[in-house]
Amino acid sequence: MDDDGATYESFVTSRAQSLLRYGYVLTGDPHDAADLLQESLVRLRAAWPRVVNKRDPESYVRTIMARQHIGVWRRRRRERPVGELPEAGYIERGLERAEHDPRLWDLLTALPRRQRAVLVLRYYEDMSDEEIAATLGISRGTVRSQAARALDKLRAQWRPSPDRAESGSPR
Repeated sequence: MDDDGATYESFVTSRAQSLLRYGYVLTGDPHDAADLLQESLVRLRAAWPRVVNKRDPESYVRTIMARQHIGVWRRRRRERPVGELPEAGYIERGLERAEHDPRLWDLLTALPRRQRAVLVLRYYEDMSDEEIAATLGISRGTVRSQAARALDKLRAQWRPSPDRAESGSPR
């Protein structure tokens, strides 16, 4: 075993109970605290060479644990539990209107080539920003800025016609 692995194991052995108590204080549940500690120690192991050089691994783990706990809390806060499950699935009528509105397609073709390519790759090819950047040979930041600019232009110029989706046929 390398020296880093031995120091990591000795740190975990000596501080695990203290960190578990810290996790319990954060979560209020022993099982959640154990999960939080385990995930944090996995992340610590990946960053161990950097952390050892700073000579304060415990504060690093506590920071990881606090951030992990906040992330879990934020994800749970976005959930909306309901008493009964809906019978049918959710149908987004706006998407249906957009796909069948020729004005939107005209506006899309009027966009600069890079902006149009970014939107098509993001929304029709379902690619991530990283994949789009690699495909187009541009940075991830450029992908995001081009998408934002293109969407701003489309939002400013296109308003869906409400009668298309409701009536089911074009006028």
